[in-house]
Amino acid sequence: MTKETFTFQAEVSKLLDIVAHSLYSHKEIFLRELISNASDACDKLRYEALTNAGLTDGDSDYQISLTVDAKAKTLTVSDNGIGMARGELSETLGTIARSGTQAFMDQLAAANEKKKKAKNGDSRVDLIGQFGVGFYSAFMVSDRIEVITRKAGDEAASSWVSEGDGEFTIDEATRETRGTDVILHLKKQEKEFLEEPRLQNIVKTYSDHIGIPIVLMPIKKDDVERTLNTASALWTREKKDITPDQYKEFYHHAAHAFDDPWLTMHNRIEGVLSYTNLLFIPSAQPMDLFNPDRKTNVKLYVKRVFITDDCEGLLPSYLRFVKGIVDSEDLPLNISREMFQHNPALAKIKKALTKRILGELKKKAEKAPEEYKTFWDVFGLVLKEGLYEDYENQEKLLEIVRFKSTRNDALISLKDYVERMQPGQDVIYYITGEDAAQTALSPQLEGFKAKDVEVLLLTDPVDEFWVTSIGAFEEKQFKSATRGGADLSSVGKDGDDNNKDDAKKDDEKKAATVDPLLASFKLALGERVKDVRASERLTDSPVCLVADEGDMDIHLVRLLKQHKQLQQDTPRVLEINADHALIKALNGIASKSEGPNTTIEDAAWLLFDQARIVEGEKVEDPSAFVRRMASVMEKGLPVA
Repeated sequence: MTKETFTFQAEVSKLLDIVAHSLYSHKEIFLRELISNASDACDKLRYEALTNAGLTDGDSDYQISLTVDAKAKTLTVSDNGIGMARGELSETLGTIARSGTQAFMDQLAAANEKKKKAKNGDSRVDLIGQFGVGFYSAFMVSDRIEVITRKAGDEAASSWVSEGDGEFTIDEATRETRGTDVILHLKKQEKEFLEEPRLQNIVKTYSDHIGIPIVLMPIKKDDVERTLNTASALWTREKKDITPDQYKEFYHHAAHAFDDPWLTMHNRIEGVLSYTNLLFIPSAQPMDLFNPDRKTNVKLYVKRVFITDDCEGLLPSYLRFVKGIVDSEDLPLNISREMFQHNPALAKIKKALTKRILGELKKKAEKAPEEYKTFWDVFGLVLKEGLYEDYENQEKLLEIVRFKSTRNDALISLKDYVERMQPGQDVIYYITGEDAAQTALSPQLEGFKAKDVEVLLLTDPVDEFWVTSIGAFEEKQFKSATRGGADLSSVGKDGDDNNKDDAKKDDEKKAATVDPLLASFKLALGERVKDVRASERLTDSPVCLVADEGDMDIHLVRLLKQHKQLQQDTPRVLEINADHALIKALNGIASKSEGPNTTIEDAAWLLFDQARIVEGEKVEDPSAFVRRMASVMEKGLPVA
């Protein structure tokens, strides 16, 4: 097959220029990335060879080698792993940031702008790992990269060559054995990466945990081949023998990530079921966290043999941000991917891992609340998915979920909320919306604020679903503040039944005073509202809209309409504030009217539209709204 020239996907030339010149604080990171890729290639072949021994051709001693050619100014990273076929070269090395190039560019631009504004220090961020393009970090030190590769089981080899200028070529090549060579033609100023002490230090710092020997080939005539790393899987070592830096670098390797782990969990379990887990919770959110096709980031090993990095049976989906490895002593080495979901041992491991992770999160939440807030701000939305997905662990999850409320800006637990409920309050009130600050200003909360009743501010889409499915916490029911029947009359009282009855009678008496206006508004608005009632919750605003008992919450209706799952609104209840001056004035007019009154009718529609606007909804008939508004203003002005 002849030589072919390809172009990278859109904007890659600019991206590569940023990677090569301004992305990393430490250029030596490129070697960590190439070694990590080589290690993965060996792991994949080791797994494939379990069912196809011929792929290794008797060579099952995996190795990563570094070769320096001072005269040619090249550094070569080689492995005897699975290799790539010609078609895989274009797919694997020809596409950068498949699902996030533009997002990547935007974040890089923001990081560079931040760097310019910084008066001291280096504010650059290592974003590249979030997009799976660590290979291209080699362009920081190279002006040309060659990849020569031969897939295990194939006879032909292929080459990939690029100068990082937006193009690459693929051609036939010669390689006697399987595996991959990455040949870096170093820039003139990068001679340090041809020196043995420098390479040895980089490998020891970043890749000592790799379980495959990393060998430096003889540089000088009388040199001998030497292994630069410990070459034992990090998770097999005792915790006391592992430094925090070693854990951190293993995280970078296993997760292909560039942030530091927020939490590290290393455990060895022995007994009926034996396994080791080395798991990490990141400090930064991966760009594909909410991608429906996103794979898990926990790799499964069996007796130190890599099996897969796509095992859905290891953790529930709401813990998909967890990264690391699980190494089982009990699963069969030849387990197929199809068997994962039906293997009882794997199910037990999943149950134990989930319990351990939630337990560690609870410890953090209780002992280091500020650190836990950092975690919650990044992954809280995902964790809450478990509240309606994982019935078995609902109670554990309810202990570690956190919320904003109308009381203050600090995150609170459900336990905090229950402990400071008002006398006479027997439910947990919440309100859903899209923004906490804006939702806190809702007129539906006025009565709650007047009585110092705390309301949870739920602003994630998932909140609409878990809060209705769970129903209660510590026997306290969840109740939406935007639903009708929010009985606040007895809240703040001492709980005596007589006090409650008296308060209820007072509210009923007040409501009766606006009966004429309620009847007029119902007549004017017709089927556009389900009912018009006097409100217990309003103190400052004249009106608000609420969902009736048994109807879908207002915000949920809006979400379903946005996603085309609901075609029309559910009629809602219009509540009016009997103590408001405008309502009193309108009620006076309604009381004296013996039939339909245009002033009352216009007011009904204007107040209805006002309530909709406050809810963030559009006015249904703008021209009618403008006409009514002009009419009301005209009547209110003095005669010229």
